[in-house]
Amino acid sequence: MEQELLLMTMLEAGLAHCTVIVEDNGSLLISLFMAGLLGSATHCIGMCAPFVLSQVTARLETVKLDQMSEFKRLTGAALIPYHLGRMTTYIFLGFSVGLLAQGVIQFSGMKWISAGLLILATVFFLGYALKRLGVSFPNIPFIGANQKQESSLSLGMGKLLKPFFARPTGLNGYFLGLGLGFLPCGLLYGALAAAGASADFVGGAFAMAAFALGTIPVLMAVGLAGHMAGQKWRTVVTDLAPILLILNAGVLGYLAWTLIR
Repeated sequence: MEQELLLMTMLEAGLAHCTVIVEDNGSLLISLFMAGLLGSATHCIGMCAPFVLSQVTARLETVKLDQMSEFKRLTGAALIPYHLGRMTTYIFLGFSVGLLAQGVIQFSGMKWISAGLLILATVFFLGYALKRLGVSFPNIPFIGANQKQESSLSLGMGKLLKPFFARPTGLNGYFLGLGLGFLPCGLLYGALAAAGASADFVGGAFAMAAFALGTIPVLMAVGLAGHMAGQKWRTVVTDLAPILLILNAGVLGYLAWTLIR
């Protein structure tokens, strides 16, 4: 009985802490969700679409023609295990940077570190958006990396995880998501910087969960509609998404200003 009471107390305390984190970081969570949504519409289609499409093709090839149905097409193209795997990796990374920032701030007492991380995230998102609008940053690390360099990293990761692509269902799909979630890109760096600004390991995990959720709709659309539809969608949003991403960077900048004013 005492153990059950202790467990209930711990669960209630954990739920209360999560509620406070969400309330205190609501603007950050929304901003990272929008960053994932807008960034995936221009960046992830080019970088991650080959992984998505190869999985969709491999999954559908395992379904016999007489067993094919619209439901199986939709569930096969949605790649839910893959997206859950990516989200798991992002949550782990957010937990880690949040814990690190929390420890540094508590140890040093330098609360302005959160503002600094938000400013860093603002620079990442702003730089990425401006690059999409034709502004070049050749000498700036990460932001100056071109699509060709990112594609080579994607190919390298693809070779490493090639055994899982043969049958990307169930746990194989989940492990693919776990591995590809570590694929480096400027958007991920910016999101991690913003997640660290929460200065809380739970807040960091929630922040990266919001970012991961934002990336899912476009990648699901790619899987459902196919490569050609993805390219058409990409041309529609190419002009609009960077502008919205600049506005989103402005929100992060404002959050940083509220911390240091």
